[in-house]
Amino acid sequence: MTIRLYEYPPSGNCYKVRLLLAHLGIPYERQSFDIARGETRTPEFRRRFPLGRLPVLELEDGVQLAESNAILCYFAEGTDYLPDDRLARARVLQWMFWEQYSHEPYVAVVRAWIAYFGIPAGKEAELAERTARGYAALDAMEAHLGSADWFGAPRYSIADIALHAYTHVAPEGRFDLSRYTAIGRWIERVRAQPGHVAIDA
Repeated sequence: MTIRLYEYPPSGNCYKVRLLLAHLGIPYERQSFDIARGETRTPEFRRRFPLGRLPVLELEDGVQLAESNAILCYFAEGTDYLPDDRLARARVLQWMFWEQYSHEPYVAVVRAWIAYFGIPAGKEAELAERTARGYAALDAMEAHLGSADWFGAPRYSIADIALHAYTHVAPEGRFDLSRYTAIGRWIERVRAQPGHVAIDA
């Protein structure tokens, strides 16, 4: 049995997994679900995937692994994408935890509402708040990149993959990246990595 990725292709969380697998040259099959059509909210979906969201990766033996950053850690183990050094490893994880708590809920959600699903009725004030918090996350990234090329480790790692996923498509949520010169240079460094694939590949 081959590795299978269950995904919603425009999702940055799903793209993270595809990007690392591309870097590592690991073959896999893709099966898409359309979130906009409610395909992830059916009883059948919940029976197959108890955590109720994508991505889910199914290994060769049928074992499933969910949560994008957990999947990144699983495949990065023993590779250059996850440091062996204890402190560098913890700093990579630090940025990955931060991405899910302080970046994704704002940058990704605003992008999803504006570019894919529409702004939910009555959520206009929340959109403004999420946009402000998204800019705060981008400000934090820009500040870090003022004195470092990468996040967490001295080289490109899964922390960069995790943060790149939604940052590089932030303009789809009307975030203005032109003010973030360090982030712009970092995005170009990420794109220059061997095996890089685009989110729409």
